[in-house]
Amino acid sequence: MTGINKLFVSLLLGENSFEVGEMVLSEQKIYFRYNADFLKAGPNLSPIKLPFSSDIISADKQPFDGLFGVFNDSLPDGWGRLLLDRTLSAKGIYIAKITPLDRLAYVGARGIGALVYRPEIKLEKTADPIPELDIIAAEMNHILQGADSEIIEELFILGGSSGGARPKIFAAYNPLTNDLIHGLDNIPEGYNEWIIKFPSSSDNREIANIEFAYHKMALLAGIEMSECRLFKGKSGQVYFGTKRFDRVAGKRLHTHTASGLMHDNFRMSTMDYGHLMDCAFRLEKHVKAYEKVFRLAAFNVYSHNRDDHSKNFSFLMNEQGEWQFAPAYDLTFSYSGYGFHSTTIAGESKNPGRKELMKLATHFGLKNAGPIIEEVQEAISQWRAIASEQDIIGETRNTVQTAMDKIRD
Repeated sequence: MTGINKLFVSLLLGENSFEVGEMVLSEQKIYFRYNADFLKAGPNLSPIKLPFSSDIISADKQPFDGLFGVFNDSLPDGWGRLLLDRTLSAKGIYIAKITPLDRLAYVGARGIGALVYRPEIKLEKTADPIPELDIIAAEMNHILQGADSEIIEELFILGGSSGGARPKIFAAYNPLTNDLIHGLDNIPEGYNEWIIKFPSSSDNREIANIEFAYHKMALLAGIEMSECRLFKGKSGQVYFGTKRFDRVAGKRLHTHTASGLMHDNFRMSTMDYGHLMDCAFRLEKHVKAYEKVFRLAAFNVYSHNRDDHSKNFSFLMNEQGEWQFAPAYDLTFSYSGYGFHSTTIAGESKNPGRKELMKLATHFGLKNAGPIIEEVQEAISQWRAIASEQDIIGETRNTVQTAMDKIRD
């Protein structure tokens, strides 16, 4: 099913349900209008780029193919988009004719955050229970290599609405029984919703252990993160998992990436950590927001996390319309496409260090920047010890350490 010309947007936020508005596709242009009742009672979903008014409005074609950023945030990219395209191709659907509204209809109620789209296009199969993790990993690798998979629809249901380049699934996990399930609208008592990542064919085999080690360093550095753990397949291979921060006790939080908020094309980003600090302050309305972003900037600089693009920062909004900087995610040893930081630090992306961080801090009047940098550096100095605890081999430990040692203090 394709060719959807009208899409209704709802918001399932905590205990409340709102009819937000509707999108219409006409002559290859997408128009949106808020419902009048939502404007009276609902919160402002995207306060920077989406006017909170009764006007019929449209976004520029770029960077999100005519969508406003808040709706583009619901769409899968990378792995999720690949899965959807493969699934539709297997059904004989011509991918070039798929519109953004069609893609949102396939997301339906399964996306990140609290937005829901109707009519929802549902696939026939379900994915409950979850296949064994090693089987999932093998099938994902087949797809990445261009081969067919017998469980393509199950994989789409498990992770077809996910963002990011690496393959992943959404799952409900019970820590007492160690069971993983999926495919239920209301998860049973004792389960929480998680995201589990799988390596691509080009990834270091230890990528899950590395990301878990970075999670431990980030906590030592005073950075807020969701609970993380390693899930083990029957082969002994481990997979990195993180508890979803957009779901709390089965209820949803509105989630908006920095990319979507500021209409920044994360693949060709022009964002600086200064933009992110300003955005955080505008939403949180508290100077503590500066410190949260600055601490994360320092961590990404000194830990050599250069894939720090604008989709890797998010904000959460609760039922009261209050915003906060979301827990950090996707923290790991990485390079961007050109080896530079995806988000610049006071204009520097090639090899930033303390000089650029302090310039950033001075601009925003951050008085405790020095102690924050020292706390972050102390945490990152634990890399070798933490990596050894995770049984990361010496060659990998040395590679990461060498790269971190080159960063200017």
